[in-house]
Amino acid sequence: QVVLVESGGGSVQAGGSLRLSCVASGYTRNLTRMAWFRQAPGKEREGVATISTGGSFTYYVDSVKGRFTISRDNAKSTLYLQMNSLEPEDTALYYCAAGRILGSISVGLMAANYAYWGQGTQVTVSS
Repeated sequence: QVVLVESGGGSVQAGGSLRLSCVASGYTRNLTRMAWFRQAPGKEREGVATISTGGSFTYYVDSVKGRFTISRDNAKSTLYLQMNSLEPEDTALYYCAAGRILGSISVGLMAANYAYWGQGTQVTVSS
């Protein structure tokens, strides 16, 4: 069993920055992939960014490329999402996900591939 706990959400104005964190606990040894997803009211859950086991490979949805950076510290069992130049369209509940996923880095943005999810942290961006 793996437990994921997100933090770092909040309310900011457009152009601002936030850094989300996700701490993993439990049996994390076999987790090969971690990712951030988001879900806005009335919309489907969307993959935002994913990162490989060692952190060498990352992949982002087009709408956040150049603004968001995903990283992980395996020694601390922690996943991060640095979000800069935030836009009102980034407003959503952000979830951390983890799983044992093999294959190309891009499959890491598919929600169905993940077995473990956090409870979410709210990000609200005002114009």
